[in-house]
Amino acid sequence: MIIVQTPLRTSLFGGGTDFPGYYLEHGGCVLTSAIDKYIFVTIKRRFDDKLRVGYTHTELVDSVDQINHELIRESFRLTGIDHGVEITTMGDIPSEGSGLGSSSTVTVGALHAMYALNRELIMAEQLAKGACHIEIDVLGKPIGIQDQYIAAYGGLRFMEFMPGNGEVRSRRIELDPATKRQLNHNLLLFYTGVTRKADSILSEQQSNIRSKESVLEDMKGIAHTACDKLQKGDVDAIGDLLHESWVLKKQLASKISNSDVDDLYKLARAAGATGGKIAGAGGGGFLLLYCPPGRQEHLRTQLHMLQELPFNLGQDGSKVIFDYQR
Repeated sequence: MIIVQTPLRTSLFGGGTDFPGYYLEHGGCVLTSAIDKYIFVTIKRRFDDKLRVGYTHTELVDSVDQINHELIRESFRLTGIDHGVEITTMGDIPSEGSGLGSSSTVTVGALHAMYALNRELIMAEQLAKGACHIEIDVLGKPIGIQDQYIAAYGGLRFMEFMPGNGEVRSRRIELDPATKRQLNHNLLLFYTGVTRKADSILSEQQSNIRSKESVLEDMKGIAHTACDKLQKGDVDAIGDLLHESWVLKKQLASKISNSDVDDLYKLARAAGATGGKIAGAGGGGFLLLYCPPGRQEHLRTQLHMLQELPFNLGQDGSKVIFDYQR
């Protein structure tokens, strides 16, 4: 049996500029971080030739083509495994629609587990590229590429997506201990209780790229500024920049926000949060907020109807945490 631990993420700045339809022409960048919440993938050989896939449902099939879980199915195809395997996925959060990058985390984790079962040493860049190929090229999902890379690499990272050749330049941001503690303490996640299919939001966002180029350019600028501020230790600037970026992001597609989300965000700001955003595509999932320590208890009181998810920024990318093969 092999167990792979792959981190979820919280995207801070620049989301939307990682769509190939944008960055291949204009270049893009994001400031994003893995968090200490994970998807765990277990995989083992079976005594027979069947394939068993366990998630919120269980599938027991005779061939890869019969698998309904498309991310697992295409991971099998990419790694060449076609019989006699059992694979399961378990997560620290709701299975989909959270906004914390769970789909890409599953893909990266599944690929990592399958390569490990094949006794193939795989690097983070290969995992990320393989997950992007499955989700974007094979399955045609209208998504960007930051989630796959941060799940594979881990850490707090500034990523640049180069125009023309699409090269991804990923740089780990090393913060001094005091700055990192402050950032960890002041970023809060609250679950709205609403899971949503991101595809419709992202499809509209993708189709709007041409008309929203100036907005995306401004969002890239904020990502650069936020990275500079953090490296200089100006952590409180992150709250104001999150608010500025959220105002811009809501212009990218009509369903990124809604009246319920807007009301929650206004309530949070009135209670002491200086900025925030809906994680991921929008529409629901987790609400990320930046709040100074002296206002956090009041904020929690005002958002008592929401479940908080305590978290810290994560260091590690996808990794094998157990490997026992005869």
